[in-house]
Amino acid sequence: MYHIFNVVSEMQSFMLIGLVQFLHDLFTAIWIGGLVTMAVAVLPSLRKVLGMNPQTKMLSETIMSRLSKLVMLSMVGLLLTGIMMSNRSPLFEGFFAVTNEYSMILTIKHILIAVMVVLSLLRSQGLSRMGLDPKKETKISMVILILNLIVGISVLFMSGLLSALSTMGL
Repeated sequence: MYHIFNVVSEMQSFMLIGLVQFLHDLFTAIWIGGLVTMAVAVLPSLRKVLGMNPQTKMLSETIMSRLSKLVMLSMVGLLLTGIMMSNRSPLFEGFFAVTNEYSMILTIKHILIAVMVVLSLLRSQGLSRMGLDPKKETKISMVILILNLIVGISVLFMSGLLSALSTMGL
């Protein structure tokens, strides 16, 4: 009888770990996928078809506003699921530790994520409050978006390295 309860308990743990990993991956896909979509497809297409005019700006701001709500939710979700996942690896030494390769890469990943959050907030909240010329604001916004995309791809690379280290048990 004990064996049955042990199997059920392991299955519940397996499902919970799988759910947390799924949510973490989903939140990552929303955030980084949104950056890729905006930078590579949506904004260039809007400018090509509609040109640089007030309607283009209004449409891109509307799209970014809707997407930023998903991104903010994803940031919170990533924080919560990341905390839940962090102690799963025996290589985890604590947040911002540099005592082994795994912890050092995780620390770099967390720093990059903090940079992404700052860039996202600057782009969504800060630029409009600076009172810049609309053309200059648009250019700076695009530069921040591309920079955030590059940092986001770096975060995904760090995640790949962490996964490889966990699998190898180094």
